[in-house]
Amino acid sequence: MCLLVLAWQAHPRHRLIVAANRDEFHERAAAALAPWPAAHDFLAGRDLRAHGTWLALDRARRFGVVTNFRDLQPPRPLAPSRGGLIPQFLAGAATPAHYFASLEPGAPEYSGFNLLLADRDSLWYGSNRARPFARALPPGIYGLSNELLDTPWPKLERVRAEFKAWLAQGATADPAGLFAMLEDRTRVDEDERLPRTGLTREWERVLSAPFVLHPDYGTRSSTVLMLEPDARVYLAERRFDPGGRQVGETEYRLNPGEWP
Repeated sequence: MCLLVLAWQAHPRHRLIVAANRDEFHERAAAALAPWPAAHDFLAGRDLRAHGTWLALDRARRFGVVTNFRDLQPPRPLAPSRGGLIPQFLAGAATPAHYFASLEPGAPEYSGFNLLLADRDSLWYGSNRARPFARALPPGIYGLSNELLDTPWPKLERVRAEFKAWLAQGATADPAGLFAMLEDRTRVDEDERLPRTGLTREWERVLSAPFVLHPDYGTRSSTVLMLEPDARVYLAERRFDPGGRQVGETEYRLNPGEWP
């Protein structure tokens, strides 16, 4: 997952709203958003190489999303998969605070990651590139890409501004507006505005669009989650091919106590 905006207790109708794009190599196989096997009581897409996930919601309406950290360090030998972080959280009963406390001693063994976890009462952010490792987030609007939380990369700032405008519509705002926001394919052309992360200027420019379009690597899916205080849920995923064409969509509208 390479770009997301999130509103936590900052909307008149929804206690949590997430709009996110997952970027990945097109050759890396993945399964669509769906219920996982019975031993894993949550909805998520699935990476079919490491068998983890980038975003998931469980029956109790606990939520997790992870992004990689773009620091260009070579992969750690025998490092555990970052895609396992969310299933590990959702498989237990720990609060986000307790899960991060248990994760911290082993976090340096992973390649760089950002992790957001929420239950009914709290939202936490953690990263093995941040100090402190994890912290609770107050109600507000947040943005995350492949740097630390709220790092003002141009694509994130543009999407965040559109997200705030969408939130200002209040309780009548439609999820279609969030999907339209996530399909922004505008790249940054001015070199001085591009992030300096060690990539070539060409790749920095490709990755500067909220929706990344490239035949080898790009936006594979867009996901919108809207969760109400009574546990009513809207969760939808749209999937794209290497040409940026939509090739699939999965949508759930769940009432309180309902589960697919």
